[in-house]
Amino acid sequence: MTMSRDERRDSGISLVGALPWGTHFCQFYQTKQDMADIVVPYFRAGLEHNELCIWVTSEALTAEEAREAMARDVPDFQSYARRGQVEIFPHTEWYLLGGRFDLDRTLKMWIEKHDQALARGYEGLRVSGTPYWIDNKKDWDDFACYEAQINKVIGGTKLLVLCTYSLLKCGVVEILDVVRNHEFALAMNQGKWQIVTMPISTCTTRGFTRP
Repeated sequence: MTMSRDERRDSGISLVGALPWGTHFCQFYQTKQDMADIVVPYFRAGLEHNELCIWVTSEALTAEEAREAMARDVPDFQSYARRGQVEIFPHTEWYLLGGRFDLDRTLKMWIEKHDQALARGYEGLRVSGTPYWIDNKKDWDDFACYEAQINKVIGGTKLLVLCTYSLLKCGVVEILDVVRNHEFALAMNQGKWQIVTMPISTCTTRGFTRP
C-alpha cells in the first residue's frame, strides 16, 4: 500500500510540528538531556497516536536510561511497555547484531518491524537510533551509506525515522554527511533548537530493495 506524503503525524516536537509518513530527519546533541528533550516527546506523540515505537540506544544514553526518561515524561509508560507498543534495544542487539554492522540486514529489520506494526493494528512505526558506537572510518562510511539508503526504502511506508548524532563524535565532514542524508536536522544554537536543511544525497555504492 502506498501512503501519501500528505498524510501527516504529530512529531511531538513543537519546532517541527506535523510530519508526513516517510520523513527521515536527525538531531545533533551534546548531552544526554539534549537527546531526551527531543526523542522522548517524539515517542510520546507516537504512543499517544497508536504507533509502534522503537528506540535503539547506545552508551551515550543507555537502554536503561532511555526507559527511565520515558517513564518520567510519558504518562502510563509502563502500560505501553507491557503491551509491547514501545521497544528499547541497546545498539548491540540491533545495529551490531552478530557482532558487526550490516547495512542490508539492518534495513530489512526496520521494514519487518514496520510490516509487523501494521499487521498488529498500529497506525505505523516510529523509530530512533544513534551511531554513537561507531569508532572507525569504515563503519562510519557504511553507516552513512545506510542512512542514504533509508531515503530510498521508506518512501511509501508508514515510517518516521529520527537519527541522533553526538557532536562529540562528529567533525565538519561527518556533520555534512549527516545533514545531506536527512530531510532536515535539529541543532542547538545559543540555547535554542533550530532546523537546518540541505538537499538529500544518494549513495550509489550499495543497494537495497524492499522485499
